Amino acid sequence: MPDDETALLSGVRVISFVGRAGTGKSQRAQVLARNLEIDFILDDGLVIRKGQIVCGRSAKTERNQVRAIRRAMMEFPDHRQEVREFFKQAQPCTVMIIATSEGMAAQIARRLGLPPPENVIRIEDVATPEEIRRARLERKVKGQHVIPVSQVQVRKNFAGKLVGKLRVFWKGKNRYEGEKTIVRPPFSFIGALRIEPQAIEDLVRHVALRTPQVKSVQEVRIKPGSEGVSIQLKIGVILGDRNLVEIARTVKARISSSVSYFMGLDVRGVDVVVAEVDLHAGGK
Repeated sequence: MPDDETALLSGVRVISFVGRAGTGKSQRAQVLARNLEIDFILDDGLVIRKGQIVCGRSAKTERNQVRAIRRAMMEFPDHRQEVREFFKQAQPCTVMIIATSEGMAAQIARRLGLPPPENVIRIEDVATPEEIRRARLERKVKGQHVIPVSQVQVRKNFAGKLVGKLRVFWKGKNRYEGEKTIVRPPFSFIGALRIEPQAIEDLVRHVALRTPQVKSVQEVRIKPGSEGVSIQLKIGVILGDRNLVEIARTVKARISSSVSYFMGLDVRGVDVVVAEVDLHAGGK
C-alpha cells in the first residue's frame, strides 16, 4: 500500500513487463501495449500513452544513479502522488509496468496504490536470445537507453545526451507507431543500489573537515527516513574570522548540498553542534 493512501485503485488492471536491465524492454513496449490493448505504459517513472508522455518524470532525466533508481521506484512523494492521481482519474484502464523483476513491478504497483500485477510478460517471451544479446551489448558498450517517446518531449528536461531516434511502423499496415528516443544518461543505470549509513557518515566528516575553522568532527549520526535523511554532528572549531554561528551555518549548507549532489538523497535536515572551541590554535 502507498505511504499516504489506504484504498487500492481497483479500476486499474496491472500487467508487468520484466527483464534484466538493457534487454530491450522499452524498445518493444509500444508494440506490446498495442497488441494487448493496454492503455498506458509506466516506464522508469513516466506514464506513456501511444508514444506521448501524459504524466510523471523519467528516471533517465536524473543526474545521478541514486536519484534515478529512486525515481524509477516511485520513492519521491510528489511524483508518486501525481501518478496516483492520474490513474485515479483515468480508471478504468490497464497499465503495463516495465521493471527489471517481478518484485520491482509489484513494489511500484503497491506504492501507487494499484492492484498487484495480474500477469507477467518476460522479455524472453517477445524477443529472441540474439535480439536480447544485441540490446545488452548496446547498453554495455555504448551506454544507450531507449525512451518510448519523441525527442521533442525528452529534450525538455533530459540531463544526458540525445543520441538518436527510431521510427517503427505497424506490421501489415502503413500506420506510424511512434518515435522512440535513444539517450545516453549521465550515469550507468544498473537497477539496484544500496548506500550504507557509514558511506554517508564518511562524506559528512570529509566535507566538515574541509570547512575553514573546523578542527575536528567528534560525532556523526545518520537517521534515514521515508522522505529523506537527517544528519546530526558535533564539531570542534578554531576561533578566527567567523563566529560560531557562521561556521555552523556553513557546515550545514555544505553537507546538505554534498549529500544531495553526490548521493542523490533528500536531506531533511542537518543539525550542527559546536562542542569544542580551540582558543589558541592558528586559523586554517
